[in-house]
Amino acid sequence: MKITIGHFYPDLLNLYGDRGNILAIKKRCEWRGIETEVKEFSIDDEVDFSGLDIVFLGGGSDREQLIVCKRLKEIQKDILDYVQDNGVILAVCGGYQLLGHYYQLEKEKIEGLSVLDIYTIAGQKRLIDNVILETDFGSVAGFENHGGRTYIGDHKPLGKVLYGNGNNGEDGQEGVLYRNVFGTYLHGPILPKNPNLTDELIARALTRKYGTAALSPLDDCIEIQAKEYIIERFLKEKS
Repeated sequence: MKITIGHFYPDLLNLYGDRGNILAIKKRCEWRGIETEVKEFSIDDEVDFSGLDIVFLGGGSDREQLIVCKRLKEIQKDILDYVQDNGVILAVCGGYQLLGHYYQLEKEKIEGLSVLDIYTIAGQKRLIDNVILETDFGSVAGFENHGGRTYIGDHKPLGKVLYGNGNNGEDGQEGVLYRNVFGTYLHGPILPKNPNLTDELIARALTRKYGTAALSPLDDCIEIQAKEYIIERFLKEKS
């Protein structure tokens, strides 16, 4: 078995160590004997989505998002077709915002790809905090630092916020899960902290490609203990 990961524009979208998400997928595949290949795309590269099993879009500044969005609009149909074909996408922060209809800044609007029926509006202050979620795949812990407030309408959230702000600090939701698209504001990076979420992405990619995803168990005791410490600490602080 082999998984090919497309890392989009790492020279522009790589805030808060988001590249660590690629490493987490790669290592957890390799430990199971699953071959991995990482293809990094710069802004001028042509992209063949038929050869990609997981696509990663990281976070970037507003200026970098404008540059990236202009390029992504040129391949919008390819991205939409990939999503409708159940392609797996992990989009973090700026990448997450770009998948929606728009990001309304104070003086300009960044038009998104409309892959997701969501929109983002710039807030008066940044939402910065540790975050703990309850998801369908178990608990998830991470760190948020975003000025945008994202509203996901009828979409399913990635998780319910137990601690932190989430999409907008109002509705108790964080991220979005649509088909095999995972959108989130959680940095940290998110995947090394949450092997359960990493394995969910891998399993979905394998199922799409091979029709099966029997992942052998790994010894995650250290990762689990670290996450449980974070969860206990902040939920206790909240109470």
